[in-house]
Amino acid sequence: MNSTAGKNTLTDRTTVAIRDVLAGKRRGLRSALLFAGPAVIASIAYMDPGNFATNIQAGSQFGYTLLWVVLMANVIAMLFQALSAKLGIVTGRNLAEMCREQLPRKAVFVMWCVSEVAAMATDLAEFLGGAIGLALLFKMPLMAGMAVTAVVTYGILVFEKGGYRPMEIIIGGLVAVIGLCYLVELFIAPVAWGQAGLHSILPSMPNREALTVSVGIVGATVMPHAIYLHSGLTQGRTPASDASEHRALLRFSNREVIVALFFAGLVNMAMVIMASAAFHAGHRDVAEIETAYHTLTPLLGAGAAAVFLISLISSGISSSVVGTMAGQMIMQGFVGFRIPVWVRRLVTMVPAFVVVGLGVNATQALVISQVVLSFALPIPMVALVLFTRRKDIMGEFVNRRLTDVAAIAATVVILALNAVLLLQSFGVSIPGMPAS
Repeated sequence: MNSTAGKNTLTDRTTVAIRDVLAGKRRGLRSALLFAGPAVIASIAYMDPGNFATNIQAGSQFGYTLLWVVLMANVIAMLFQALSAKLGIVTGRNLAEMCREQLPRKAVFVMWCVSEVAAMATDLAEFLGGAIGLALLFKMPLMAGMAVTAVVTYGILVFEKGGYRPMEIIIGGLVAVIGLCYLVELFIAPVAWGQAGLHSILPSMPNREALTVSVGIVGATVMPHAIYLHSGLTQGRTPASDASEHRALLRFSNREVIVALFFAGLVNMAMVIMASAAFHAGHRDVAEIETAYHTLTPLLGAGAAAVFLISLISSGISSSVVGTMAGQMIMQGFVGFRIPVWVRRLVTMVPAFVVVGLGVNATQALVISQVVLSFALPIPMVALVLFTRRKDIMGEFVNRRLTDVAAIAATVVILALNAVLLLQSFGVSIPGMPAS
């Protein structure tokens, strides 16, 4: 991120205040809030339009049954975002840069290519989500909605020139809008809270289609670009000068990750709960965002439908901004040079315009994009585990044994889900899995 050193900007004042906290000159809740930002920005990746698509499918078709998948994915996300932030704080390098420095050249090239595909899949979900919301709310063509989303996204990215703090506040405000919208929805929808609580902790997998949706949920929740991004967001803030400051920064970072991703997890679960309460009983065929909007109006009223679209538009715009930031950081880290924001924006949004131009079903494209992300996800996960468990890289902040075990287990779960989905795609029968 660009610095504005020498000017009395919001970013500069925040940096000075953080230095005072690290020096023991400031304390309290307001001081802790100075460190909030990186996890808030990363958390928008867990509330992007891809989540809307997969969560609507999960809730309408399977009721509350797959809530445990959302919870599991969110816990995994907390762990890996914390590790990503730790890598950036301790080494001063983001994950893509560490890959370029530590891994063989051929491996780096493959990782970069996979990451670019993941970035395009991410942008597809974000652009389509914002465009669908605008098209439905303002009765405009989908292509026009995408153009508006592109312009607004670029306008917000301009604030990045003011340093890290303005962007953190803007994204934080949009995250709050999404959360408030779903709080309102839960008050409107007739939720069976007992069933929701039970299925949040009781694992079950009704059929193969539920497995596909579950992998989509994981792909929409634990995002490859967010894992790369978080390590870079900590780079652009206040660097630590000694081990004591490193420990303080890690402590504040871990707290922020827990709070920000707990909030994101609640929003994701609220999406499934709302879809289940509104659609599962008599509208299980609701699997598209457009259908969900039109069905919500007679079921819960025009207000509920409008709130749904406002949250979708906020999600599409904010996640599109964050996706561009992540894509630029990933390319810069892997190839070693910086490109203009508008070029980065153009590269990743072209596939989204192509998909819409070809007339592909928008919501189905969203769900497929999340499955693609799930297949790309193990690469940064494996790299992050490898780097954070190496003492020559992390020093005294190397992963503890329990952290290693948890991170490796989470990676194995993702790989296993992907393997099962791949076998299912080729028609291989899976023991204990109902056919339909």
